[in-house]
Amino acid sequence: MLPCYVLLDLETTGGNPVHDRITEIAAVRVEHGVEVARWSTLVNPGVHVSGFIEQLTGISNAMVASAPRFAEVAPELLALLDGAVLVAHNVRFDHGFLLNELSRLDVTLRVKTLCTVRLSRLLYPQFKGHGLDAIMQRHGLTSAARHRAMGDVEVMQSWLTLAQTELGAEHVAGLAQRLLQGSAALPPQLDTNITDIPDTPGVYLFFGEGALPLYIGKSVKLRSRVMSHFQAAGRNAREMRIAQEIRRIEWVETAGELGALLLEARLVKARQPVHNRQLRREGDLCAWRLEANPNSRPLLTLVRGSELAPEQFGALYGPYRSKSQAQSQLRELAETQGLCLQALGLESGKGRCFGHQIGRCKGVCCGEEAPERHHLRLQLALAGNKLQVWPFAGKVGVREHNARTGRTDIHLFDQWCHLATVHSDDDLHEALHSRTEPLAFNLDTYRLALKHLLVPGHDKLKILEFPVSTAIQ
Repeated sequence: MLPCYVLLDLETTGGNPVHDRITEIAAVRVEHGVEVARWSTLVNPGVHVSGFIEQLTGISNAMVASAPRFAEVAPELLALLDGAVLVAHNVRFDHGFLLNELSRLDVTLRVKTLCTVRLSRLLYPQFKGHGLDAIMQRHGLTSAARHRAMGDVEVMQSWLTLAQTELGAEHVAGLAQRLLQGSAALPPQLDTNITDIPDTPGVYLFFGEGALPLYIGKSVKLRSRVMSHFQAAGRNAREMRIAQEIRRIEWVETAGELGALLLEARLVKARQPVHNRQLRREGDLCAWRLEANPNSRPLLTLVRGSELAPEQFGALYGPYRSKSQAQSQLRELAETQGLCLQALGLESGKGRCFGHQIGRCKGVCCGEEAPERHHLRLQLALAGNKLQVWPFAGKVGVREHNARTGRTDIHLFDQWCHLATVHSDDDLHEALHSRTEPLAFNLDTYRLALKHLLVPGHDKLKILEFPVSTAIQ
């Protein structure tokens, strides 16, 4: 099949390579079609073997109690793998466990991998099931030690021999080489052809069995980013869960990174993927409004909803994703700058505040500091969080062009809100002149617009002010 490969199988205490441990290893090394080495050993995992695992594999706590630890057998295993391709059924599982076990020994495993589940799907596309039990059933293979490491290795070995006899050694070798050149790390149940995904900017969506996405991400190189998820599955518990659940991938190309960021933020909020931790729906977005009168009490009022309007940004500071976050950050600011919690509205009462009693307030509450001076210090302390007033007379477009693909996107903004992304003159004209719903402020879009419209270094993106021209140049 391949010039040199090692058929390998592991038994473990569970399915998570980050937390679970190996209990048995079996390996058969094949060079130029000839078996040259065969090795198996029980491994003391150093953790309890559950009753379920014992029932499934037949490996008990008593059996592994006197077995060597992984660190003791690692040199022999690495010698077997030296210069060979690691071949396993659902190779991500075995490879992930080896990566984690060896990393605990400060050893980096560098080995090419081949998944026989994916090879079976290529060799026998007419069949639906490609698990080891399904392969055994359809080809009439048997094993006296199913779910033991060497028993499963021998099933794989018998199946490969049978496939070469039925389909031809050259055909099997050709498909194995194709898998070896880029897809061996992919989840075996993935239906999407990874080579169909372009290495261009855009957004990708991972789906399981249902209609809702598992995860939504963006990248300037879609295929490379998608592959990185699967390559990290052996080292990261969340990536492992995604790899176990994924069935198909969808993607949307964009002209560049800004378009991908905007689309990702919109899709995550609309679709709420279970594995996305950021860019979630902003249920309680708020900001502080500073009163102009230094004698007002409180000096700051928390505003949210329709009051959090871009037209008011000249007097607003934030924004914050929740009331608790806003109050917490204001308390920290007050402590470091010697501001009065009572004047800010974070502490009730009249007269000398508690902060002044312990030396943290300069006394605006009891007449020792002028209200105007305290107000000025408060403005300076908040300056870094001041929301920016929209600096344009009306709507603007950010033109993003990809010379490699020829794609041009224009992202329309008004009052820090993303109105639309268009690709043609007609779409641009319609977006500029159509009636829209009242603009809803969005923190992620605000930060993106602020970065790409005002921050130096993004001058490669052309900014169009309207009505100046409605044509895509």
